[in-house]
Amino acid sequence: MVSVVQNVAVDCVDAYELARFWSEALGCPPHPENKPGDAETAVNLPEGPLLYFNQVPERKTIKNRIHLCLRPDTSREEEVERLLGLGATFVADRREPDGAGWAVLADPEGNEFCVLRSAAERAAMSS
Repeated sequence: MVSVVQNVAVDCVDAYELARFWSEALGCPPHPENKPGDAETAVNLPEGPLLYFNQVPERKTIKNRIHLCLRPDTSREEEVERLLGLGATFVADRREPDGAGWAVLADPEGNEFCVLRSAAERAAMSS
């Protein structure tokens, strides 16, 4: 017997607004019952678990111990700019001069996540 991951839970101060950010960032629909002021919301991913947002009274104060890594279908640089436009902030630059590496961003509540190279960028480096 084994377990399956039902959802990836994110504690947050404003569950609806954070779900809205991630819905736009990932291009995935929010759960149809989400509404402003909800203490629990979700984003439906096309495969795998839900992204589940749970409202808590305290704000984030330390670095995440777990985070999402995003692989864009455009270039890494284009995706970083798009996410910054949605309200993310730039945290750290882990990009290498040869094009490898990643960029670390944070969502509107400060949860860090990484933006990796696209599959096309990875393939171009290995040829």
